[in-house]
Amino acid sequence: MRRRSILTAALTAPLALSAAGRATAVAAPSGSLGTATDRIAAPATADARKKGVSAWNFDGVAQDLADSGAGWFYTWSSGRSGIAAPDGVEFVPMIWGPDSATDAELDQARQQGTTLLGFNEPDHPGQAVMSVQQALDLWPRLQSTGLRLGAPAVATGADSADGWLGQFLRGAADRNLKVDFLPVHWYGADFDASNATDQLRGYLQATYDRHHKPLWLTEYALIDFSSGTPRYPSQDQQAAFVQQSTAMLQSLPFVERYAWFTLSTGRGDGTGLYDGTTATQVGAAYRAAG
Repeated sequence: MRRRSILTAALTAPLALSAAGRATAVAAPSGSLGTATDRIAAPATADARKKGVSAWNFDGVAQDLADSGAGWFYTWSSGRSGIAAPDGVEFVPMIWGPDSATDAELDQARQQGTTLLGFNEPDHPGQAVMSVQQALDLWPRLQSTGLRLGAPAVATGADSADGWLGQFLRGAADRNLKVDFLPVHWYGADFDASNATDQLRGYLQATYDRHHKPLWLTEYALIDFSSGTPRYPSQDQQAAFVQQSTAMLQSLPFVERYAWFTLSTGRGDGTGLYDGTTATQVGAAYRAAG
């Protein structure tokens, strides 16, 4: 099932936020472009490059990135959206949708990073909204950057042979197109941390077993969309899920990276890691993860 906005307030902000759910997927669209010059020291953490977070520019964003221990971040855009990345924290650009596959954005992505995320939820009517054929036709433009390239991140059904992603990967193979790894989104409606962690592990394992490519979990958290209005777990429940899920993700060799949704309560509501520059209970758990 599909759901519209998580936060109505976000609709007036530079980044509007849409949601998608069963027990699996939600998404957020692209932010404005920008560059960064300032650098803030980030704490050293074990396997920090595996742990990441989605972000946008807000007061305190660089401080929060540094405090979180994230090794990488993205902004649903080819640029940093003006974020001053802490030292040692990698920015990963994205080409969000068909209108983003321009020379200017592709050039910016090439300058900003070494890895490129493909289209954002092309199977979701509130997101990139692309047919498999359209995505395949545009893919050589993304491939022309020479960057390591992640497949379009579908909202649901990444583990299905006949889903959007399965069709795209078959088409890419037929055309001899490059796909280095698979970004995956997952949102769980079961607020028991152990159950949710097992469900997430099962989805990731099934996706890997189906396609045999490395995975990046680029959006995940616990949110229940079944009633039409997003329902969030308690901070205790979400923090327990962070603790258990990150331990699981760190242990899976075919999961190269993961990113929590999302850095701030400003658009993360029950999932945000920081309220301003103060870590929430969930944020403290994520900071300790990895």
